[in-house]
Amino acid sequence: MSTALEQLRSMTTVVADTGDIAAIERLNPIDATTNPSLILKAATMPEYADLVKAAIGRVDRADKSDAQIVEDAIDQIAVGFGQQIVALVPGRVSIEVDARLSYDTDATIAKARRIVALFDAAGVDKSRLLIKIAATWEGIRAAEVLEKDGINCNLTLIFGFAQARACAEAGAFLISPFVGRILDWFKKTNPGTEYTAETDPGVVSVTSIYNWFKTHGYPTVVMGASFRNTGEIKSLAGCDRLTISPALLDELAADTGDLPRMLEDKGATADRPAALTEAAFRWDMNEDAMATEKLAEGIRGFARDSEKLEKIIADMI
Repeated sequence: MSTALEQLRSMTTVVADTGDIAAIERLNPIDATTNPSLILKAATMPEYADLVKAAIGRVDRADKSDAQIVEDAIDQIAVGFGQQIVALVPGRVSIEVDARLSYDTDATIAKARRIVALFDAAGVDKSRLLIKIAATWEGIRAAEVLEKDGINCNLTLIFGFAQARACAEAGAFLISPFVGRILDWFKKTNPGTEYTAETDPGVVSVTSIYNWFKTHGYPTVVMGASFRNTGEIKSLAGCDRLTISPALLDELAADTGDLPRMLEDKGATADRPAALTEAAFRWDMNEDAMATEKLAEGIRGFARDSEKLEKIIADMI
């Protein structure tokens, strides 16, 4: 009998949510996603010490401040891990722009172009990359520019429908709507309430986004992210892509139960509405307390992990 993971792979592109190269090699995903927290974890693992040292060694230190040297070193570390991952997956690797640029469109565009240039110099074509950007209004506008330049983007930290819709309207290649973090918020806000896999607010959110995109014919890929358990994953079987941690991938690989398709693209059946204006986007976010809080929390969390990595690298330089 086929495993739940094998069944899932027959209907959904499975992506590894990790920066651990050994885990990616073992799990054989199509794509891999990283974020500052995952890179921080991987960069501090003893088995990747040589990779980190080599990345630091590639930094040109001439006429640069200490802060610039550290920033360049971290970019090189991302490239180092990205190179290793690209060699192991047939698809793409997502590399995240510094979360502290989430409210600066121009700086996000500049950083994305620099990342692409560094990968190009390392022999990795932009067709193997997704530039990962927080789905703020400013981040979405940056992605709109980058997509027109042929640089595909992964808009992340999506908690609200307005974020997802604005990304599709901007022509984003892919979005990462979160599941588990939405459930976390609702459990904290509604203590004592029990949620099943089907009523899980994160699952409901991704399902509604997927169905709306398909109904209106948006090509933007929907990749569910941030899972707390395999029940959430199974409830989204059939989604375009799902990015899953190694631990949950292992659980699915050990599960021999039947896995029915839950989501299906039945083709466009409705005209697209007029695009959201900035004012409408900001109002919709204002009305969605969960999305507003979790987006800000996610950006802060990634920013703090970037700062931790900077301190580690500064001590090594």
